[in-house]
Amino acid sequence: MASLTLSPSALTRYLHRLSVGHATICPVENAGTLKQRGPWLVLGVLVLAASALPLAWHYLVSYPRENWQVDLEVYREGARAIVSGFPLYDLRTVQPQFLPFTYPPFAAFTALPLLLAPFAVIGWVWTAVQMALLWWTVGIAFRPFLGRFGHRAGLAQGVLAAGGVWLLPVSDGVRFGQVNAVIVALCLWDVTRRDRETGLWAGGSGVGVALAAAVKLTPGVFWLHWAVARRWKVLTVSITTAALVTVASWFLLPPASATYWTDALLDPGRLGPNGGTSNQSLRGVLLRLGPDENSLAFKAIYVLLVLAVLACALPLARRFDRLGEPVAVVAVVGMTAYLISPVSWVHHMHWGVVVLGAILGTGRDLRRVAVALVGAALLWIRLPWWGANLLARHEVPAVLARLMQNSYSWWAGLSLLALWLLAARNHPEPDAEATSPSPAETGLSPAKQV
Repeated sequence: MASLTLSPSALTRYLHRLSVGHATICPVENAGTLKQRGPWLVLGVLVLAASALPLAWHYLVSYPRENWQVDLEVYREGARAIVSGFPLYDLRTVQPQFLPFTYPPFAAFTALPLLLAPFAVIGWVWTAVQMALLWWTVGIAFRPFLGRFGHRAGLAQGVLAAGGVWLLPVSDGVRFGQVNAVIVALCLWDVTRRDRETGLWAGGSGVGVALAAAVKLTPGVFWLHWAVARRWKVLTVSITTAALVTVASWFLLPPASATYWTDALLDPGRLGPNGGTSNQSLRGVLLRLGPDENSLAFKAIYVLLVLAVLACALPLARRFDRLGEPVAVVAVVGMTAYLISPVSWVHHMHWGVVVLGAILGTGRDLRRVAVALVGAALLWIRLPWWGANLLARHEVPAVLARLMQNSYSWWAGLSLLALWLLAARNHPEPDAEATSPSPAETGLSPAKQV
């Protein structure tokens, strides 16, 4: 049986890593009693509601009916198709959108509750769900900063969430009735979870990411992270869970499943105009700037860019994993998924909420505060659309207009750089001896550890 002893210095570093992980993902300590916190929580919720109401009113009351909650309508019609027996990938929403269902079959099953009430009611309910998830996401992503407010943290959380409502990716999620708030919350919940028995953080559970990936494939990038970080148990649980729900969907909807995995998945054009400003992924940028999409040069450049992002981002995510910073892990992997996905719409940058929390940290480092504020400002303004308009009007040099048009791609790349410079570089990764995953993390018994 191999020895599992640690040197005193390695043990100290290992315990420090665990304590950092606890500080990041545990509830705020000494935050007062419920009686003390309650009024501030209520006030925080009211601040969020006051901020969200004008946006909701604009998109749910004043907005043209033909553009009303168009993505939510896609989810709802997908659920209706499996109930009625209509071919899932032949459906189109009503005019003038004519949008197809573009998600895996499992996603249609998760949308069944959308049929329980009239569409007008569901639109309001879904908006409220998005706001609730934004509240929760802010509470987890900004936990170290909120901890400074003690029993008044609820108000601070409400103020941050109220500002987050007006970030363009979040407001566009309300505009379209998007699912991004759910995807981000599932992944954040998963990766920041602690072991129920030991109370320690072991890289996540795998279940939340599995469900998110079964609905929208891009969270599968977390599987690459867990492989690089050697979180084999979490990786196995996640892939197995995703496979089970996917296979179950195949048994329930065999024709639709065959259509999706052999045809619809391979046709990015079903998602919309890939070369338009809305697509801020690396591929979208290349479609606007690079050679012809069907050329060998385009494919080679795209593959090289994807590999470069993975080569930089996955070690960074592993470093944060070893430092016990799960929120930063989610931020890095979310930005990686955004960059390498064939299509990443502006509203997919909902991951930016987590990134801002990871960059801000406790808010005691003025450099991190400044970068977080600049990052939030760039997500608040409609920079990609400004760039597209300037490009069409020829009012500024084309290079500047293109930089603005493709700004979310640059934002994602620069956020990875900021996380490295501000949150990882000055905290060297502990040595392998101190950071080797425990038997509980790897799923192996001590006797099998090398």
